[in-house]
Amino acid sequence: MLAVSMDHYGSPDVLQPVEVPKPSPAPTEVLVRVHAAGINPADVKQRAGHGPLSTFPMILGWDVAGVVAEVGFGVTIFSPGDEVYGMPWFPRQAGAYADYVTAPSRQFAPKPPSRSFAEAAALPLAGLTAWQLVTDTVHLDANQRLLIHGAAGHVGGLAVQIAKARGAHVIGVAEGSDRDRLEALGADEIVDYTTTRFEDVVEPVDAVLDFVGHDYTARSVPLVHRDGVIVQVPSGSSSDDVRRGADAGVRVTSFLVEPDHAGLLALTDLAEHDQLSANVAAVVPLAEAARAHELVESGKVKDKVILSSTPA
Repeated sequence: MLAVSMDHYGSPDVLQPVEVPKPSPAPTEVLVRVHAAGINPADVKQRAGHGPLSTFPMILGWDVAGVVAEVGFGVTIFSPGDEVYGMPWFPRQAGAYADYVTAPSRQFAPKPPSRSFAEAAALPLAGLTAWQLVTDTVHLDANQRLLIHGAAGHVGGLAVQIAKARGAHVIGVAEGSDRDRLEALGADEIVDYTTTRFEDVVEPVDAVLDFVGHDYTARSVPLVHRDGVIVQVPSGSSSDDVRRGADAGVRVTSFLVEPDHAGLLALTDLAEHDQLSANVAAVVPLAEAARAHELVESGKVKDKVILSSTPA
């Protein structure tokens, strides 16, 4: 089968098309014919040597949308021909930049029927990140107030939609040029960080999702109600921020997304009720993964870049 592999860390040109053996599903696993694979910031960081994988040759990618080709012994929830999507094996290697992947069946879920394979592949890692943050980490309820730093980014935008679907009041911090985008996603308030310090205008909130880092968490602590929570996503929480939060009665914590069958089912339900969408900026052939990474790193796209593997 065709795959895109790398033998060392480096710039996008380390990503090279190769022929490798097609895998076979072990017991409880499914073999999925990949139709589309999403590119995440985690892929770009891993390619450059700043990720959890260290064994070469290495096949990147965790976002998968495709069709079940074969099921291993014991699998009961899928049959060959089923359309599925998922984020298998994260943070171990899944190898989504390939014609086929194998993984435990319950790391996949039925693809949202109304969405294309490319649209479905834009959801798993970012969507599960947003879902697990909003529901499992923050435990956001209706009418609570959520502040999101980096709300116009891919994960931030999904978090806005999920929080709104739960009936929350959402304040998004982003550039002023993203106002229309955030209003369309449902944000109740929008703060342009290029002209306004958010702490000067935001009323107290129950929780904060920080997709930016830097000093945003420290500046957010005084805005959070006692017993509230701040989640630092890109780099993890520093001991200083944890201590600063504890002094104010606020929990400051790190987060890493996990494979989640139930979470995928929830994302599918939201998508099918038009409460969740992930926009696709470009679809690039699998063999041109290097060009796709260049596009992601250019900073010119905020939506998802997808690799397309055309079925034989």
